[in-house]
Amino acid sequence: DLRTGRIFGVEALARWNHPEHRHVSPARFIPLAEESGVIVQLGEWVMQTACAQNKTWRDAGLPPVTISVNVSARQFEEKHLVDRVAEALRKSALPAECLEIEVTESLIMRDMQQAVGRMRELKAMGVSLSVDDFGTGYSSLSALKSFPISTLKIDKSFISDLATSLDDQAIVRAVISLGHNLNLRVIAEGVETEQQRRFLREYDCDEMQGYL
Repeated sequence: DLRTGRIFGVEALARWNHPEHRHVSPARFIPLAEESGVIVQLGEWVMQTACAQNKTWRDAGLPPVTISVNVSARQFEEKHLVDRVAEALRKSALPAECLEIEVTESLIMRDMQQAVGRMRELKAMGVSLSVDDFGTGYSSLSALKSFPISTLKIDKSFISDLATSLDDQAIVRAVISLGHNLNLRVIAEGVETEQQRRFLREYDCDEMQGYL
């Protein structure tokens, strides 16, 4: 949280430690999982594991945090997605408000009517939703206002040169303003320097994530 410095959430990320190839980047294995359809089973395992881990932290007496889980296009279009999320919450006994699902704007725009309907079902369960990598897809502003989301995540490609790029500064300021005018939280991804953090605080960005 850029105002208080409090850690309020974590994001679940998949990594593959392969016996021969050692650490395989998700940039390599996620597209393969998408193409083969394995992403549905992988995504279900990630959802269940993330929810169970967050419940373990809560039971250990740690301060409550939200856990964010990315959902791919193939998963999102799968008709049992909402049931799978409900099952992960039920099995772990994690309160729904402790789970956030991240979708990309390009995913939503593949079939906007179906996507918005599914997002509304998830929101009705108490799960929050965020648009990941905002600014890199192709959603229209008229579409954005119909998304039942709580958060916009500014893609790290706009953050990495924030100290020197006037264009990136203008885009980031505009996204923060847009998000706030739509009553959304705004998170900056990929924050690595104090300069970036100062800029984001100065322009009232709500939250940040990254290696800083």
